[in-house]
Amino acid sequence: MKGNREIFAEGYKNGIPIGLGYFAVAFSLGIAARDYGFTAVQGFLASLLTYASAGQYMGFALYATNATLIELIVLTFIINARYLLMGFALNQRMPEGTPLSRRILVGSCITDEIFGITIARPGIPTPYYTFGALIAAVPLWALGTALGISLGNILPARIVSALSVALFGMFLAVIIPPARKDKAVGAAVLVSFACSLAAVKLPYISDLSQGNRTIILTVLISALFAVLFPRTDKTEGGESDAE
Repeated sequence: MKGNREIFAEGYKNGIPIGLGYFAVAFSLGIAARDYGFTAVQGFLASLLTYASAGQYMGFALYATNATLIELIVLTFIINARYLLMGFALNQRMPEGTPLSRRILVGSCITDEIFGITIARPGIPTPYYTFGALIAAVPLWALGTALGISLGNILPARIVSALSVALFGMFLAVIIPPARKDKAVGAAVLVSFACSLAAVKLPYISDLSQGNRTIILTVLISALFAVLFPRTDKTEGGESDAE
């Protein structure tokens, strides 16, 4: 049984590599923000309060074109709609009795990578692990954006482009261990890769936004593997953590 402080510290430790990957990617985001007229302080605050790369790229671009607030809200919701599915998944697996306020706060903390390490952690997900990972990762995302705005023109374009690849490598490090441990998970990952590639090439579905394609594929693939490989143990034999 682990106490809340120990769980928080574990999340913080595991969030540091994510933060380093975020820092590299946010540097490229900062360069785009600078081109749209944002200052380092504005970029820092935008990333500190949003931490959604695709949503922020789109938000900066819309701001530069004088889009309305309604347009910004609606398009941001569409692009980031996949986080609703992640929030539902975490909410269903949290310990019974978790207060609504903590559930809402966890939902606001979700990113692709933080969701990945939270859901892959053995045992029942607890809010304190997610909070620890967020506090470690998000400041580096915000700092990377600010430095990209301030110093992005100093680095060669090839180095900046290479930095943006770091997050993809880190995300692979999140999904590969459980995929190696469980053949069903590994198969689901491979099917997801193949379907994602097909969705970009196929007519009609390729015309949808990236967020909507992600939602469709997530629902279909997870439903398929839930039928083929149903879970019989909710906690997967993992340890239970203290509330």
